[in-house]
Amino acid sequence: MLNIDLHCHSDVSDGLLSPAEVVARAAANGVDVLALTDHDDVSGIDAARSAAAAVGVALVAGVEISVSWGGQTVHVVGLRVDPRNAVLAAGLQEIRHGRLERARRMSDDLARSGIHGAYEGAYGYAANKQMIGRTHFARWLVAAGHAPDVRAVFRHFLTRGNPGYVEHQWTTLETAVGWIRASGGSAVLAHPGRYPFNVRELHLLLDAFRALGGTGIEVVTGSHHPSEYGKYADLARAFGLRASRGADFHAPGEGVDIGRLPHLPHYCKPIWQDWPELAALLSPSLA
Repeated sequence: MLNIDLHCHSDVSDGLLSPAEVVARAAANGVDVLALTDHDDVSGIDAARSAAAAVGVALVAGVEISVSWGGQTVHVVGLRVDPRNAVLAAGLQEIRHGRLERARRMSDDLARSGIHGAYEGAYGYAANKQMIGRTHFARWLVAAGHAPDVRAVFRHFLTRGNPGYVEHQWTTLETAVGWIRASGGSAVLAHPGRYPFNVRELHLLLDAFRALGGTGIEVVTGSHHPSEYGKYADLARAFGLRASRGADFHAPGEGVDIGRLPHLPHYCKPIWQDWPELAALLSPSLA
């Protein structure tokens, strides 16, 4: 079976490695097909594509778009997008502008809890100064001694009910899926197990996503416990969605490494099944 990883981040968004370094790590880990899916930005795709061609990795152009739905932030991954599509580019630029405003409000909220200088600290961790996100704040909070590691940060800061959390209105689910489809891509609901929805709410989300033209759901991901893979594989099948696999890699030592996940359950219909550019790579068991 091919090692296919369709969710990872570079320092264009909130990863620590450059796009070329992400590709090099993927190749070293035996990844055959990699999607670079930075948050709300596709400017790393060209560098990743050049690096991938040099090491024999098939590079899929991707993006992860932030969405507001049901009072929560939901992420939608776009796969096989056209990074130069005008509709997608304009939409992502609008989201990035909103990110900067949110970052300042997060810093102000942390200051009210006695933690000062957070915006400047997070800014220093962001290689792309338009993309200051929660992970940059988390790394600074660790470095400043407010938490032992990034996971601990998200238990005590930056999440609902904790210092540093601010409400923010992202784009709509309909709009995000529309941008992805306009750019020729496939929309995939990222790490559904991370959202605090009950069963009814999750089913409503999947219904809405499918009705808007969404085509896939992440089943095997670094955000899911292995015991959950079957649950989301069953949901993919029940809602007529294709299954995706991705580590959601951000940095060495933070979560699951690129390509270090089990394969999809055998009864899943993979999101990549009909991709013509991968036909020569896919084994009979995956085709």
